[in-house]
Amino acid sequence: MPDEKPHKYEPLPIPTYEEAIGSSSRTPTPNSTSNEVAIPAEREGLLGSELGGRIPVPTRRAGYRPPPSVEDASGRDSEEHDTFLGQHVSPRGSEDSEEGMVRREIEEMDIDDAPHRTTQSAWGKRISSLSQSLSSIQLPFQWKWKWKINLHIPEGLSSRIGWPRIDANFCIVLGRCFAVLLVMGVVYLLFMSGLFSNAAQRMAGQMFDPESVRIHVQTFADAGRIEDHLKVITQTDHLAGTEGDYALAQYVEAFFISNGLEDVRKDEFGVYLNYPKAGGRKVEILGDDGKVTWSAKIEEDAVYPERQETPVFHGHSRSGDVTGPIIFANYGSREDFKRLYDSGIETKGAIALVRYGGSQGDRALKVKAAEMVGFVGCIIYSDPADDGFVKGEVAPNGKYMPEDGVQRGAVSLMSWVVGDVLTPGYASTKGAKRISIDDNPGLVNIPSIPMSWGDAQNLLKAIQGFGQACPDEWKGGVPNVEYWSGNLSSPKVHLVNDQDEVDEQPIWNVMGKITGVEQKEKSIIVGNHRDAWVYGAVDPGSGTAVMLEVVHIFGELMSNGWRPLRTIEFASWDGEEYNLIGSTEYVENNMDRLRADAFAYLNVDVAVGGGNFRAAGSPVFRKSLLRVLKRTTDPHLNVTLHELWDKRGGQLDGLGAGSDYVAFQDMAGTSSLDFGFEGDFPYHSARDNLEWMSTICDPGFQYHKVMAQIWALLILEYADRLVLPFDISAYSASLTAWSMGLDNWASNMGANQDGNPKWSTEPLREAVLEFANNARKFEEWEEEWDKVVLGAGGFESAILAAHRKSHNTRMANFETHLLDLEEGGGVSVLISHFRNISNKNQIPNRTQFKHVVFGPQLWSGYDEAFFPAIRDAVEAKEWDLAQKQVEKTASIIKNASNKLVGAFM
Repeated sequence: MPDEKPHKYEPLPIPTYEEAIGSSSRTPTPNSTSNEVAIPAEREGLLGSELGGRIPVPTRRAGYRPPPSVEDASGRDSEEHDTFLGQHVSPRGSEDSEEGMVRREIEEMDIDDAPHRTTQSAWGKRISSLSQSLSSIQLPFQWKWKWKINLHIPEGLSSRIGWPRIDANFCIVLGRCFAVLLVMGVVYLLFMSGLFSNAAQRMAGQMFDPESVRIHVQTFADAGRIEDHLKVITQTDHLAGTEGDYALAQYVEAFFISNGLEDVRKDEFGVYLNYPKAGGRKVEILGDDGKVTWSAKIEEDAVYPERQETPVFHGHSRSGDVTGPIIFANYGSREDFKRLYDSGIETKGAIALVRYGGSQGDRALKVKAAEMVGFVGCIIYSDPADDGFVKGEVAPNGKYMPEDGVQRGAVSLMSWVVGDVLTPGYASTKGAKRISIDDNPGLVNIPSIPMSWGDAQNLLKAIQGFGQACPDEWKGGVPNVEYWSGNLSSPKVHLVNDQDEVDEQPIWNVMGKITGVEQKEKSIIVGNHRDAWVYGAVDPGSGTAVMLEVVHIFGELMSNGWRPLRTIEFASWDGEEYNLIGSTEYVENNMDRLRADAFAYLNVDVAVGGGNFRAAGSPVFRKSLLRVLKRTTDPHLNVTLHELWDKRGGQLDGLGAGSDYVAFQDMAGTSSLDFGFEGDFPYHSARDNLEWMSTICDPGFQYHKVMAQIWALLILEYADRLVLPFDISAYSASLTAWSMGLDNWASNMGANQDGNPKWSTEPLREAVLEFANNARKFEEWEEEWDKVVLGAGGFESAILAAHRKSHNTRMANFETHLLDLEEGGGVSVLISHFRNISNKNQIPNRTQFKHVVFGPQLWSGYDEAFFPAIRDAVEAKEWDLAQKQVEKTASIIKNASNKLVGAFM
């Protein structure tokens, strides 16, 4: 396994057999004088300026060799010392050494010694080094047998049986061969048993100094290769389950194989998907006589007339043919619909016209909210004030959606049911039981269609003078219209959504891995989704192109013998755009393994959509993320990303429900991080293509290159540091802040007011304080580990290595222990919607989401949410249930906290 030091070393003495096994029963101290070695200043990389590095066992450096294109900065003179991969090689044994005595004995037996080779093979040098380490072992026999054996056989018997005369020298040779085989067998067993920490793994391949590896992944990242990948990715549309999607899956699979990934495969699942029929979507204004007075264009202008482009539609939308008066409802939030209700505007039987964005960012929840107050259909358009420009000029907000641009997207309720909506909670494998799409908790029940603002302009003009004039906050940027609400007297609109629906449409996740050498069962999972609504240069093509470059970087390292400590799994997910399907089905199909062995999940959806780096995830990633940002630089501003991060507040955002991390974080309890460069782009439109990326977003693909560096460095942080660099203290601080925020939020929601039952977060506060104390105790072990290993001259005993691995596992399992795994556990609140607006409408338990801290709130959609079960109960004014959720959450946090320090191990 790679060393956590810079590659400038001094040789350390190889311990004797007694010292090696003795170190397991005694604890070296920093002041120990045995085998004392000066630690040069160049080894600052061991702990790093931030205690980021870790001290390895001394023999780990025996495999060091600089990666390609990385200069050896150690300044060693190869002619001054005979060295092997960065470590001094001892001269041949003198006549007084054990090796010399063995040589003399061979010469006495008249056995020719093979000519000494000036240049040894790598394997030969390993054996040579191994023989030197064996020289100090006291053998239970002597090599120098000077007595001779003479067997006297009666002459007559000898002549009858023909027995040969046995010479003593023959016995000596035979005995010595047996002794050598015995010693080699014992040493083999010692190494394979792990007595010498990780020795067997170190024999597996070339090992590199970690700092040189980090330099390599930064210098080897290439913008040109990333651009070439994006050209392939954007050649055709590749909606999930289509021919273009499958062709791209084959491209990714072949690339994984060609770059040396192991166990490369396409995992297929059969899932529910819908596809638009040609001519199957209509939005028409009807006259008083019922005749069509205007028809929406619906489709975008073709960007590439010679290519197929995915038609405009909503994924997982409801089929339907409905007619009703059009009513404008601003952003389609619950508050917007309540305002219509409070204004006396009836909505039952009408068709809602709402715009993207606003306080309700999730388009599915816009449609669901409209459904729940009686609308029979819903149209969502991109308003220039939020997502577009007028007359060729970029709007002040920087958005890039033209007059005919349309934002496609899914309207499945991913914060209610995630993954394949026909198999909630289990994988969509062949033969799996499937539920109906009718009254499905993950689907809306009214038809919906996306629309450009150019088409919406005609609908807004049609309702001018109907209902009420809109307040300023409801007015958008569509030119030449006055914003009115409309009412049941508004002109009628005919909406048709006729589509193909497939219950078991194949989709394909592409998987590949690099097996670790120390804990191969423990995984760092790296993922990006591959499917796109059309060409998807930004979303998700930029992420796919960067991931392929990262695979290439690690493939180059592997070709030179490098291996990580822990296994790295690469995943190209399918079906993300519909309802995070591919990643969720994978998690559901591998749940037990992930909960036991997945250390971290690193997700990139949009790698480059602009120039502002953002990250959201579990607080455990804070320390290592900052370390990586200090190493990387903005390609145009010539300052580190860490400096820019600090200027923008230095905040690691929480996770909502917007990408493939959901199943890992909220269901499997795998600590997850989502990151990328964000900005405004023609979201889910055919305009999100290669030309837009290469001319407007990232000319020269320099941000893509930096993104590859960040991603590769983060992988090394979690896959190849001796001590997993999780920031438990940051998690403790975040829990404290979130619990205080919950208390303040609940007070604003009416807690302990207006005669409501008494409600308190005191149990949660106590659990968070206990965790803070345990977090400090837990991190003290890392400090002691540093001191002990440093005091031992860099040697880590087998016992200490076992403790280190246990320490890492406890860190990684902390989030898993925050899952509510009781029968029926999870976000299981049954609550009502829109009190006083619609009838009390219960929804099924959202028990897919098991994490008590992270998880989507019922109506939060993409937005971050903390303590979702508690918040859902508070929002529903179910105070008794809310109190039970507080107590349950506190108990789970305490349990996880105690397991972290070993109270229940």
